[in-house]
Amino acid sequence: MAGQVLDALAAHGASTVFGLPGVHNLAFWHEPERVPVVVRHEQAAVYAADGWARRTGRLGAAVVTTGPGAANTVAAFGEAAAAHSPVVLVASEIPQALRRPGRLRGVLHESRDQAALFTPLAKAVFTPRTPAEALRDVAAAAACALREPRGPVYVDVPADVLGAEAVMSPPAHGPGEEDGPGTPAVSRPGHLAVVDTAPGTFVASTPAGVDPEPADLDAAAALLAGSRVVAWAGGAAVDAAGPLAALADRLGAPLVTSYQARGCPGALGVPPHEPEVAALIGSADVLLAVGGDLDGMNTRNWTMPRPPRLVTVDPVAPADPPEWTADVAVTGGLDQALAGLLDRVPEQAGWARPGLRTQVLDRLRADRATGEAVGLLDAVAAARTRDTMLVCDMAVAGYWVGGYAEVPVPRGLAYPVGWGTLGFGLPAALGAAATGAPVLAVCGDGGLMMGLGELATLVQERLPVTVLVVDDAGYGMLRYDQDQAGTRRAGVDLVTPDFLALAASFGLPATGVPAITEGLSEVLAGALRSGGPHLVRVPARLLPPRTTSPRWHEN
Repeated sequence: MAGQVLDALAAHGASTVFGLPGVHNLAFWHEPERVPVVVRHEQAAVYAADGWARRTGRLGAAVVTTGPGAANTVAAFGEAAAAHSPVVLVASEIPQALRRPGRLRGVLHESRDQAALFTPLAKAVFTPRTPAEALRDVAAAAACALREPRGPVYVDVPADVLGAEAVMSPPAHGPGEEDGPGTPAVSRPGHLAVVDTAPGTFVASTPAGVDPEPADLDAAAALLAGSRVVAWAGGAAVDAAGPLAALADRLGAPLVTSYQARGCPGALGVPPHEPEVAALIGSADVLLAVGGDLDGMNTRNWTMPRPPRLVTVDPVAPADPPEWTADVAVTGGLDQALAGLLDRVPEQAGWARPGLRTQVLDRLRADRATGEAVGLLDAVAAARTRDTMLVCDMAVAGYWVGGYAEVPVPRGLAYPVGWGTLGFGLPAALGAAATGAPVLAVCGDGGLMMGLGELATLVQERLPVTVLVVDDAGYGMLRYDQDQAGTRRAGVDLVTPDFLALAASFGLPATGVPAITEGLSEVLAGALRSGGPHLVRVPARLLPPRTTSPRWHEN
């Protein structure tokens, strides 16, 4: 059964699965040719699955054991939920033969309702209790995770069921019909919508986007035509980046992105929190928001200047009422919607002054308070190639790179702004690197300390990850908060290890750089070229950027 679960996940795109073995899920490691990648903490397994999903656009998957193993994943599962990452987490449950309804008997790892840990966060929860139900539900969970709006799905399977063999029942619906949305504890007919999982030819199990209403497209086009438009790309637009760039070009519209959509061609490349970008957005007639993410973190809790009219284009209607009500809301497949708008709007001259990214970075570089941070951006830009994936942690250095570093392609950045989970960087880099991409993981010392064991995973799996540790001996963002509040520092200055010696203890090549301005780009470039794991440590105390909430409203 465990092997069949792995096959079902692979059929939906999760050809690499991340996990940690335990007594109740050891069946996943019984077939050496397809065993999950072993991480050192269950939280890292889900972060890695999330990193895989963000890099590929495909399903990410993790398998963990019962009780504390499952509980250890909740923070990472919440990050996947906030970022709308299509991840399936399969946890074991205590053996079905030992469970007694309504009774807690003290069986190893037993809890009253393990699945309830995930209910507030999951797109769907499945609790199958027979082999056939389990295999059907894993397939349904994968399809559910990939269907818009994407998100993580939880499945738990009793340990004795994992050791059994499932026999699939015939589908209850015809070929090509889609399963409905996942619901708790309901098994689904077993059918896989994926027909090809060869590298480069993967077909996702999401149905083709529905056609938007022509009347909505007409209404949107009427607002856009002849107006000064700013285009906004949210996370759901990342796989429609080409059509969105073509529409923005037709409208003469500057393109601003959320964190999730960074790398869209033609985008400004600086966040809307900077005053020049905010002023540009506020001076437009219409904001064309494609793919969501008009959320608190991207809009400064909706205090970002907003044009008088708003057109939204989303693959599905939002589950919750949006904070900003659209004048026209177009719902449907983004490719179809963007093509429909492109056919309906006239070509318009650009109205924004070019070179805005250069203008912002030049100002920041000339400012003594932020010049060193721009030096970090310069070092990253000089070292990386077009194929390098950037993975940032919740650290001051990560805020700078996540918001301001050049991202040349869609899915070239993973950043945990959704839930703000410190400790994301290193384990998410594992998943991104398992795709074969070289990865630069930008971490602070505090976040890295949350997952030091994953340095061993890097070495064991020989993953092409360069871990950049910007060491400020503490929690730099919180230190800034206390300094701004005028309170004494407490809990923010930390004892940190000798990172080079620590790396050596894992057999991990490591290099120290005395300062960002003293050869960091050359060291990073060499580490990335090596094709294997490497740690680079540089000391720096950087001012947080304007993307952080304490600086949102500075003049």
